[in-house]
Amino acid sequence: MKKKQKKMLWRILIAAALMIALHFAAEAFGERLHEPAWFLLYLVPYLTVGWDILLKAGKGIKNRQVFDENFLMAVATIGAIAIALIRQNGDYTEAIAVMLFYQVGELFQSYAVGKSRRNISALMDIRPDYANIEADGELEQVDPDEVEIGTVIVVKPGEKIPIDGVVVEGVSTLDTSALTGESVPREVRPDDEVISGCINLDGLLRLRTTKEFGESTVSKILDMVENATSKKSRSEAFISRFARIYTPAVCLGALALAVLPPLFFLVRGLSPDWGDWIYRALTFLVISCPCALVISIPLSFFAGIGGASREGVLVKGSNYLEALSKAQTVAFDKTGTMTMGVFEVNGIHHSSMDNDQLLELAAHAEIYSTHPIARSIQKAWLEGAVFRDDGEPAEKADAAGRRLDKERVANVKEIGGNGIVAEVDRRQIAAGNTKLMDSLGIAYIDCHHVGTIVHVAVDGAYAGHLLISDVIKPTAKEAIRALRAAGVTKTVMLTGDARKVGEAVAGEIGIDEVRAELLPGDKVAAVEELLAKKPERSVLAFVGDGINDAPVLTRADVGVAMGALGSDAAIEAADVVLMDDDPKKIALAVRIAKKCMRIVYENIWFAIGVKLICLVLGAAGVANMWLAIFADVGVMVLAVLNAIRALFTKNLR
Repeated sequence: MKKKQKKMLWRILIAAALMIALHFAAEAFGERLHEPAWFLLYLVPYLTVGWDILLKAGKGIKNRQVFDENFLMAVATIGAIAIALIRQNGDYTEAIAVMLFYQVGELFQSYAVGKSRRNISALMDIRPDYANIEADGELEQVDPDEVEIGTVIVVKPGEKIPIDGVVVEGVSTLDTSALTGESVPREVRPDDEVISGCINLDGLLRLRTTKEFGESTVSKILDMVENATSKKSRSEAFISRFARIYTPAVCLGALALAVLPPLFFLVRGLSPDWGDWIYRALTFLVISCPCALVISIPLSFFAGIGGASREGVLVKGSNYLEALSKAQTVAFDKTGTMTMGVFEVNGIHHSSMDNDQLLELAAHAEIYSTHPIARSIQKAWLEGAVFRDDGEPAEKADAAGRRLDKERVANVKEIGGNGIVAEVDRRQIAAGNTKLMDSLGIAYIDCHHVGTIVHVAVDGAYAGHLLISDVIKPTAKEAIRALRAAGVTKTVMLTGDARKVGEAVAGEIGIDEVRAELLPGDKVAAVEELLAKKPERSVLAFVGDGINDAPVLTRADVGVAMGALGSDAAIEAADVVLMDDDPKKIALAVRIAKKCMRIVYENIWFAIGVKLICLVLGAAGVANMWLAIFADVGVMVLAVLNAIRALFTKNLR
């Protein structure tokens, strides 16, 4: 608990203790002490707990922003004290209790908001950003903000490129799937430009930065979440507008209640009890205070955003949380969104020898290659991948002791864009695409499966081919099922890949519709068409991760970006960011949004309903200040406690 919250808690406890002590003292010594002694004694706990509210009310009057909850609290409590002082009945506890319970509600609100912010900050701390600078022959990690344009930085294998730049030394392969949407990695050499966010797969790179770091991905995300309240939902904006009109209206109503009935009695020749009607008006003011709505509705959204952030789902504003709760159509990019964007050997077909032997020869032929396709072949053999007679994968064998032996390999010749020819155990091995087979005059067999095909020939004779596919994310199928359970009625895949590939992936994970071979502009057109066809008052969400997805993320009702490896452009364009790239989190985000909106409407109806009943009772003189306390502070505390429920998301996973 922060110092400010601790101080408030102590003020509440001290004021409560003093109020209880004075209550018992009044029963024991009431006859011995007279006004204004009791007034001065009760003023101590009142000011202890309420001095800041009085100060805020005074500042509001000074700044001509009179009608807020601080003003209502100040007028109502000071009025109650004034009536007790005039009547000389020593009953000051009502005024103190009103202020006391109001501050309890404020404490709950402060704690809930603070908890949400801590959840967000803790989430951000797990994503460090740094740049490697070489100094005196050693690498030093520095804050990217300190790196100036033109500085040479070092990017080691496995690291994310922190700043845009140009390669000055080194050759490597970059995982650009997060940026381009393409599953095939890109090789870079000196003088090639690279963009921050790419993963350096192999080889040490030295880059000369061409831009300042500016705002890192992490700081942008943190900033967008902490400032999410600047983008208000329709419900939240309605409450704010409602409070601006409602507050002065009830102040005029209370004034009318205090003045008009007594004047009516005077006109009729009767003697009105001014104190009674003023007391009713003050009770009316306390009941009518809209703080339950003004506090609990934004808090519900902030708690919802905080609860989502703890689950790795970052929402840029409450308006997007409200929109997400109405999502009925979800469109997906394929590569990097529903697939891993990495290669894996998924089959060996038409082999003229033992499958393991063919895989071993191909792995050794590719021994010097750093291309991801070559690495997937090497990895498959080293890990003991087993393929049945029909070429489909089986359980892995014991791979203990397996290693790639360069002594077995000679005369390696890499043919750019085609493949590799090498001698393995004094046998000529050719591994590559159909162009390589055509150039060598070797007849090959086409593959009817979807994926990248590596044909293998041994001593000039065709020996079979390897099927290498992009791996579907383990949770992709479950993600689609979860979305349907969450109320999504239609799922669509928008991909730039071949139709055959897109349909195969969509069929496996259960997506309803596929639109393939799309350029970024075509994706926008497809989303426009889907928006035109979606049900009225429903929402279309698009999920993507690359630069090519940024226009679509912006055009959709709600754009959802993969944040762990997603591009800065996609994250900037998106309204929701998934920090761990798990598509199952999309359904979780929808469920969190629905729960948050359910809590918002519960608070609205509960607060307005209770207040209307109590306002009628207060105007009729049935409700006293204690009922007013419940109608105001009690309702606020219950609404705040209900709003805090949006922080808890374990039951939604």
